[in-house]
Amino acid sequence: MRFMLATAVAVAAFAQSGAPPNSQPNPYRTIENWGQLPEGRTWGSTSAVDRDRDGNIWVAERCGANSCAGKTVAPILKFDPSGKLLKSFGEGMFVFPHAILVDRQGNIWVTDGQGRDGKGHQVIKFDAGGKVLMTLGKAGVAGTGDDTFNQPSAVAIAPNGDIFVADGHGGNTNARIVKFNKDGKFLKTWGKKGTAPGDFDTPHALAFDSKGRLFVGDRANNRIQIFTQDGEFLAEWTQFSRPSGMYIDSHDILYVSDSESREKEGYGHHPGWKRGIRVGSAKDGAVTAFIPDTYPTPEDAATSGSEGVMADAMGNIFGAEVRQMGIKKYVIK
Repeated sequence: MRFMLATAVAVAAFAQSGAPPNSQPNPYRTIENWGQLPEGRTWGSTSAVDRDRDGNIWVAERCGANSCAGKTVAPILKFDPSGKLLKSFGEGMFVFPHAILVDRQGNIWVTDGQGRDGKGHQVIKFDAGGKVLMTLGKAGVAGTGDDTFNQPSAVAIAPNGDIFVADGHGGNTNARIVKFNKDGKFLKTWGKKGTAPGDFDTPHALAFDSKGRLFVGDRANNRIQIFTQDGEFLAEWTQFSRPSGMYIDSHDILYVSDSESREKEGYGHHPGWKRGIRVGSAKDGAVTAFIPDTYPTPEDAATSGSEGVMADAMGNIFGAEVRQMGIKKYVIK
């Protein structure tokens, strides 16, 4: 099935190139309420989902609410492919879990996108059992230096182990990419608040393609920017709409979630584009499928539908939802 999906993307690429927004077919059916939590516990907001090499699904949710501040439950959750909870950890460690990444060695990276009471504004690396292996940033300290972040949104690991952090979440926070070596030593940073190539306004998601190019979901600028690992600007793509989350699989299929586009003036203004998940090619940028958000009144909500996004080895998609609180699974029909 995975080969068939990759082939379908390649075949459809030319036909869908330059297609009108929202016009692509939806070859998926939706499974609601994926993932079983322990009795008495409810889902909180989540923008973070990834998978490990064994097919298990990792989620960071916000402790039954939209913040873990003052909460005692564990926000980092490991599920088997059927949705059975296998493990949880991280209780008392986070303010605002925002992104999760499973690296090639099976380690779990989580960004904490807010700061309070001596916690947050950090990227934390765990082993699969929950042991802390590395922290980047100063706990609870917002800054612009080589060792501080201000609301880090995402993290990605290059094939050689270099660490890339998307630092900033709009407003008066940062708007940059910060690069470290595999041991956490600062290497460089690039970007500033703006709209020019190489500028950012809410760098919200990161992903690498098979060529090692870094894709940055520059959300409030309604675009994806593509860079070399040294920060050289390569391209700007707007056809995947307003990117909240991104995932690139081993076949260079690109999955992008848009949880914010709306017609009204102000935040999220992106006329003509609908919220949902777009699937296409990281090679040529063609969009081949579109799963529309089903929230009934998106114009009245700052966010709805999937914010975090990931695909499993079969091409099924998992969407992490902030407003609706939980995970949806989208299965190829």
